[in-house]
Amino acid sequence: MDMAKVYVTRKIPESGINLLREAGHEVKVSDKDGVLTKEELLAELSSESYDAVLCLLTDPINAEIMAAAPQAKIFANYAVGFNNINLADAKAAGVTITNTPGVLTDTVCEFTVALILSVTKRVVEADRFMRAGHYEGWAPELLLGNDLKGKTFGILGAGRIGCGVANAMKNGFGMRVIYYDITRSETLEKQIDCEFRETVEEVLQEADVVSVHVPLLDSTKHLINAERLAMMKPSASLINTSRGPVVDEVALVEALKNGIIRSAGIDVFENEPVMATGLAELDNVTITPHIASASEETRSKMSEIAAQNIIEFLAGRVPPNVVE
Repeated sequence: MDMAKVYVTRKIPESGINLLREAGHEVKVSDKDGVLTKEELLAELSSESYDAVLCLLTDPINAEIMAAAPQAKIFANYAVGFNNINLADAKAAGVTITNTPGVLTDTVCEFTVALILSVTKRVVEADRFMRAGHYEGWAPELLLGNDLKGKTFGILGAGRIGCGVANAMKNGFGMRVIYYDITRSETLEKQIDCEFRETVEEVLQEADVVSVHVPLLDSTKHLINAERLAMMKPSASLINTSRGPVVDEVALVEALKNGIIRSAGIDVFENEPVMATGLAELDNVTITPHIASASEETRSKMSEIAAQNIIEFLAGRVPPNVVE
């Protein structure tokens, strides 16, 4: 295809947009500073004959949306995840779906470590304390945190990110690592000295810090619920940089409020952008706005990968990152 029309549902780093234009394609980027409503997206896709759509994780893509742009046979997701897209609808419509795998790994690993340090060393809590004018001088028991060396680090989900974080905590901080996944990870076990656990419960019961790195599936929704939170040590911390609905947020608020666990670091939420009632009022949780992958380098690379998927498809080739 010589020149195609590509619609981008939200402003993204220019590097990917430039690739599309350099390939000879016409690109229109949404001028709304925010997520398009369903009605806005339908109206835009119906207004012109688009050949491709570059969408975001915040865009629910289903048969109705695809039907509004019948000429567009590729929807390139600007994300590693793709739970915003109905793959069955895409298959029925003959639409190719792509994502941006691999690019987030190092950035999310680094951010996860930052959350771990934030909650165990009470960094954000101390920052709030200072800004509020409460500091009256050094004191031996002021804002005591916890050491990591020699403690047990538990991973739920030994994919690329889970393995990366486990490596950092083992080699960087001297933690003992245990993990659970649906199958043993030869990759992780070759990289570091670690121990496999047969169940989620075993990890929760043993670990001083638990970090969640699982995809959002029917089987993982509310993987961490009130019953499982109660299995954790009262001194333990929970970290979630995977998907919000993996953790029962209401149960987490109660666990933090009542001392069931000591602290949490949460970057994703069950009903984004809304947080569970009471979460923001708690001092023992660090909450961040879904920014684990938010580095300049990573977001630009995501833009380029999404664009390249479209370029390859429009050139009649199989894109490198097709989601089956």
